[in-house]
Amino acid sequence: MTVDFSGVVPELALAVDRSAGVPLGHQVQEALRGAIRSGRLRSGERLPSTRQLADQLGVSRGLVVSVYEQLLAEGYVVSAVGSGTRVADGVTGSGGSAPSGAAEADPARPDPAPDIDFGYGVPDLRAFCTRDWLWALGDAVKTMPTADFGDGTAEGDARLRAVLAGYHRRVRAGCAGPADTVVVGGFRQGLAFVLGALAAHGVDRIGLEDPGPRDHDRIARRAGLRVSAVPVDSEGIRVDRLRAGGARAVLLTPAHQCPTGAVLSPARRRELVEWAHEVDGVILEDDYDAEFRYDRQPVGSLQGLAPDRVVALGSVSKTLAPALRIGWVFTPPRFRDGVLTEKYLSCRGVPQLDQAALARLIESGRFDRHLRKVRDGYRRRRDALVAAVAEKVPGATITGLDAGHHALLRLPAGVDEERVVAHARDAGIAVRGLGDYRVTADDEAVREPLPAALVIGFGNVTTRQIREGIGVLGGLVAAQAG
Repeated sequence: MTVDFSGVVPELALAVDRSAGVPLGHQVQEALRGAIRSGRLRSGERLPSTRQLADQLGVSRGLVVSVYEQLLAEGYVVSAVGSGTRVADGVTGSGGSAPSGAAEADPARPDPAPDIDFGYGVPDLRAFCTRDWLWALGDAVKTMPTADFGDGTAEGDARLRAVLAGYHRRVRAGCAGPADTVVVGGFRQGLAFVLGALAAHGVDRIGLEDPGPRDHDRIARRAGLRVSAVPVDSEGIRVDRLRAGGARAVLLTPAHQCPTGAVLSPARRRELVEWAHEVDGVILEDDYDAEFRYDRQPVGSLQGLAPDRVVALGSVSKTLAPALRIGWVFTPPRFRDGVLTEKYLSCRGVPQLDQAALARLIESGRFDRHLRKVRDGYRRRRDALVAAVAEKVPGATITGLDAGHHALLRLPAGVDEERVVAHARDAGIAVRGLGDYRVTADDEAVREPLPAALVIGFGNVTTRQIREGIGVLGGLVAAQAG
């Protein structure tokens, strides 16, 4: 790929040795030839202007002009009015032996992108509110005090913390305040900080939903905690099994369980809070897509039910875009200092400008407007998914449809999940099986087998892709069932 700097060319790492007894012009010619032959300068790349290179090397401009004319005559470079001097096509790496930059020039290619990607957890990237985000950034730049362009505090921008706490109270029925709020670089970073704080408080084992979000078991072990796998059913996490495992912390997705889509029932919510009080435990609530509920009102955050026992974590990765990497932690006072210490020792914090922009996006109502827009789009895709499954995959059932932008497709009896996933990949369809979400535990508890099922993310696919992709999956299922 040719990089075009639109007239601004970076400096080129060349040097001349005035004590070598070799004419400077000859040295510059050889250095440029060597850079082109080795592949350090590639076909189509623009060379510095004669004035720029002369200033860099401390030589006359006329010397550089002569060098470029010689390389032009030899065919190493081409020159055109308005385009400057560039490396000619077909000469890079022509020195005979394999160029030292060959690995860089021809990197290992990743697998080609699938035609249809039913990946979990990806929102509609085409629907990102670009205009509103640019407005928010512009307003932040114009109105932020000069001092706010520094590193900021460990807690995060004061205005954003107040806005996030207010949003959580208004939309998620929470009861955190700005002092309980820490801004982090996305959910995973926040989770790592919280787990580090728990370990410092003597918590050595955590229960994780099984099946549950991928890699949470690895993140917990990295923080020094042992992992218990806790099964889930149609009412959410099995609190009786959590109690039997001996953990004093649990991480769960109560509003829309990942990946089954179950909603934690009222009875289980009460039972979970009772467990936390009994064992002096803490509940980590991954509140990742509760804004997207279609058939009834959103379920309130667990944090509002037991603020002294719940750490709630959220981010804008599912509501806006993962590229923003802004998240937050609502923490009880006893863990706040530990979380702040973990953050202080790990990073300089989330970019101040982005924090200020997010605060303005939410305050202005543009964030809510964006959610309303994409929620309608996800509802249409969900409905298209239900219709396509009913038509194309007879014998399968689909669950977890109340919220979010993923669902669970349970395969008919006798169909092998792994074979369907592998054959789908060969057909250009990316999808994960339920088995990919199995937790790796540190205890010896006997675990029940999981049903054969596929996790279908529909956030970043069109209704046409849903129909086509489910049609392919239906054919693969039929081939096994028949």
